[in-house]
Amino acid sequence: MGIRRKGRELAVQALYQMEMTGDASPAARELFLSHFEGSAKAQDFARRLISGVITHREQIDRLIEQCAENWKLSRMAKVDLTILRIATYELLFCPDIPLNVSMDEAIEIGKRYGSDDSATFINGVLDKIAVTGGVKEL
Repeated sequence: MGIRRKGRELAVQALYQMEMTGDASPAARELFLSHFEGSAKAQDFARRLISGVITHREQIDRLIEQCAENWKLSRMAKVDLTILRIATYELLFCPDIPLNVSMDEAIEIGKRYGSDDSATFINGVLDKIAVTGGVKEL
């Protein structure tokens, strides 16, 4: 598994835990990362994603809700929502990561951690975000 894939998976797990516990403090982030394997580079990438999602969560959530037709955030599976938040952060705020890489990684992580329908749902929402969110051309 590559460094960035491992970092994304750590970020999904950490943000999911924060969502469930309501504790997004820096101490909670570090405590989580200290209990899971991952190289220093993978953990640094996870920190970048976690921090970015937390910092821009309001904007990210607004865009996800606009692009997920007939879905409220509160009704989405928490794993899918967490993956969408990370991918949306990458699409909007990480110009060093190619658009197709962010989308493909989110879909693959959805297949691993989500339900049978997660990959399709994530793909559909991210496609719309990429087009309507002002992200570069597909």
